[in-house]
Amino acid sequence: MNLIALLIGLAVERLATQLFHLRELRWLDHIIDAGFKQAERFTRLSPLILVIVLVTLLVLPVFALTLILGDMLDKFPYLILAIVVLFFSLGPKDIGEDVDEYCAALEAGDEQRIQNSAKALVEGDVPADSLLRIQRVEQSVFVQANNRLFAVIFWFVAAGPFGPLGAWGYRVTDLVRRRAVFKAARHGDSDENTKAMRDAAVSLHGWLAWIPARLTALGYAVAGHFDAALGAWRAPTEHGAETQSEYSEHLLARVGAAALALQEEDDEDLTQRGDRGARAAMRLVIRLLLIWAVVIAAMTLYGRIV
Repeated sequence: MNLIALLIGLAVERLATQLFHLRELRWLDHIIDAGFKQAERFTRLSPLILVIVLVTLLVLPVFALTLILGDMLDKFPYLILAIVVLFFSLGPKDIGEDVDEYCAALEAGDEQRIQNSAKALVEGDVPADSLLRIQRVEQSVFVQANNRLFAVIFWFVAAGPFGPLGAWGYRVTDLVRRRAVFKAARHGDSDENTKAMRDAAVSLHGWLAWIPARLTALGYAVAGHFDAALGAWRAPTEHGAETQSEYSEHLLARVGAAALALQEEDDEDLTQRGDRGARAAMRLVIRLLLIWAVVIAAMTLYGRIV
C-alpha cells in the first residue's frame, strides 16, 4: 500500500502545482513560535529535549490517525491518509518550478528576478559573481532535492506501516529548524535561549537527514558520472562545516556537481551556461527519482517493505 501511495503522491507532486500554496503551512509558524515561547520557561532542560517535545506534539495528530487506521493498512482510508500526508510533507516548494523560474529569469535578463529565483533555491546569500552564482544554484538543486524529495521518501519508506508518520516527522523537524533559524537571525546573537533552540533544531534535523543525504549522494553517483562523483566523495572540502546539516549539504553539493560533469562550451555565454547547468542538474534529480521508484518497487515485490 505504501508503494501505491508513494507513486500517487509523486504524481500529485508533479501535476497539482496549483495547490502548492496550501503546503507552505504558514499557520504552523504561530504554533511553533508558541512552542518556543513556552520553552523559555524550562531553562533547566536541554534545548534538544525541548525541540524534540515540540516536534512530537506537532506529529501527534498524524500518529493518532495512523494508529486509528492500524487495521486498515491495505485499505482505502489508509491510502488516502498516506497520499495527503505525503503531499504536505514533500516540498514545500516544487524544485522543478523553482528551476524553471530561474531559467526563465536568465532568459529574460532580469537581474532582480534572477537574484530572487536563485535565492529561492540557495536559501541563503547568492554570490554577486555570475559564474559563482551559476555554480551555487546547480549545487543547491542537489541539496534541495534531498530536503524536499528524497529525505521525505526515505523516512516514508523506512517507517514501514507508519510511513505517513515518518514523512511528516521529517517535514516537521525541517519546519521547526527553519523557524528557529529565522528567529535567531531576527534576534541576533544577544538572545542565548533563541540561539540554543536554533542549534538544537538544526542538530535534530541534521541527524534525520544524515542517512538519506548519503543515499542521495550515492544515487547521484549512480545516475551521473560515477567516477567523478566517487572522487569528489573521497576528497572532502567541508572542513569548516559547523553542524551535521552543513556537512551533509556540502557532501550533496560536491558529489552532485561532480556527477553532473558538465563540459564547458566555447560558444556559450553565461546566460546559456546557467540555463544548461540548472536544467541538467534537474534532469539528474529526475533520473535518480526514477531509480528510487524502481528500487522501492522491487523491495516491495520481494516483501522487504510494506
